[in-house]
Amino acid sequence: MDIRPAATLVLTKDTDEGPKILLLQRTWDAVFMPGYFVFPGGAVDDQENSGRAHVIGRADTEISQTMTMDEGGADFMLAAVRECFEEAGVLLALDQDGAELTQDHPVHGDRDALFKGELTLAELCRRHNLTIPLDRLAYLGHWVTPPGPPRRFDTRFFITVAPEGQRASHDGVETIDHVWLSPAEALEDHRSGRRLLGLPTIGTLRILADFDTTEALMRYVHANPPEPYPNQPWPAVKKGKVKMLEPGAPAYDEAVKLDPEGEGTTHADIVPGEPVEVAAGVMRLTAPNPGMMTGPGTNTYVLGHKRFTVLDPGPADTTHIERILEITGGAIDQIVVTHTHQDHSPATAALKARTGCRVYGQPAPAGPAQDQTFAPDEEPIDGDLITTEAGTLKALHTPGHASNHLCYLLLEQELLFSGDHIMQGSTVVINPPDGDMKAYLESLYDLLAESVRYIAPAHGFLMARPEAVIDYLITHRLAREHKVVRALKQLAPASLKDLTAKAYDDVPTAIHGVAARSALAHLLKLEADGRARRKSEIWHTTPHI
Repeated sequence: MDIRPAATLVLTKDTDEGPKILLLQRTWDAVFMPGYFVFPGGAVDDQENSGRAHVIGRADTEISQTMTMDEGGADFMLAAVRECFEEAGVLLALDQDGAELTQDHPVHGDRDALFKGELTLAELCRRHNLTIPLDRLAYLGHWVTPPGPPRRFDTRFFITVAPEGQRASHDGVETIDHVWLSPAEALEDHRSGRRLLGLPTIGTLRILADFDTTEALMRYVHANPPEPYPNQPWPAVKKGKVKMLEPGAPAYDEAVKLDPEGEGTTHADIVPGEPVEVAAGVMRLTAPNPGMMTGPGTNTYVLGHKRFTVLDPGPADTTHIERILEITGGAIDQIVVTHTHQDHSPATAALKARTGCRVYGQPAPAGPAQDQTFAPDEEPIDGDLITTEAGTLKALHTPGHASNHLCYLLLEQELLFSGDHIMQGSTVVINPPDGDMKAYLESLYDLLAESVRYIAPAHGFLMARPEAVIDYLITHRLAREHKVVRALKQLAPASLKDLTAKAYDDVPTAIHGVAARSALAHLLKLEADGRARRKSEIWHTTPHI
């Protein structure tokens, strides 16, 4: 799939309540991000560079250097200006006297022609004798759509103060609503489920939320260009041969971390029984239990140098247990467990019998999927500290996938052992009654408050940019919640089966039985939020929905 270059322009303005930013709602018929609130933006046009003749303030060389590009940075800025005018009706331009445009300027009569492609930005500037002051734009960030969506974009984000004399208005075709909100208001609307926001939008809003004025915000952004986005292929060994990994590939972040010189010394596949040192004093050993729910297998992490802590010893598999004992020489002081599903904790009993180690974790709740043999010596609660030779583990209570789930943060290395709370390559199963969607989302938000550099999941490779990973999971769940809400509004009163068929119309009918468990989790969250109610297994709306 081709990755299209794109640009986005954040408009901000001062108000009595502080800076506010413009968000546009995409149509529900859009192929990409339907119903989401976004900043004005879109694809970079092939004719974009014709607009350079009308640019003032900064040359392409300077702009490209700021954006860590060889050339063409000005074209991204011009695309952002053009898209902002098309989608939001605000044109960042100066007239022949060097004044900002106002709402009564005749250029607004050509907005539709620009939107339809009948005029280019360069032709618009020539017709109205306009210049584009690119020095008024600041570079905010870079985002490449991860693999999976039907369209992928390599997007550059910019910000500018909105011209005072123009009014924003959505185009009514690609965008169906617009709103000025403070960054904090927008983030709270997202968290409460009132608005859908995408990953880069959320990350951008977090940056903007720290400033009280547009002047302070623009001064900071101009002085602090973002770090370059990882966009270079990286070598790694796969099936005995060195392959180039593209950004977004499962093993990419791990390869960059473990092989910073790009010598091709890491592996792009996970081999059960083969230990991998993923951090100082931290070894990953994957159990031989690959499958649809476990991916390449369940990861056990061995922490220490001479005396060891085993985190998630895995299933009661003799081969895996013997491999753990071989790697540690049996010098295991303690076992730490994230939760008691059958692929995570059952090996604990055998290892404790062989080594006499202490066991940390929460007891198993009721249910056939739980390991009822798990018998902890210590039951850590949120914030408890556990000392290991690799550093201090901080226990973080993260219910949702399981009520007794704990993540563990290796404080000195800012490495989060996420268990099944965060998995690579798939979303986590939330299966009521022990699975709780509301608790899951709140636990994800709690993790955003922790200082984390890498995530070490129970299934998959190391993951970098933890905020983006967590934001994706939250956004994915909230997007589905919006589909459940829309189905409820259209069908209520309705059964779980009918709501599932409507809200999960994008998944095969054959797996609607599994989808129904997820739909129920969403409905229970909506019930807890006061936005849905249940009577005799039939679901109804409430005034709050």
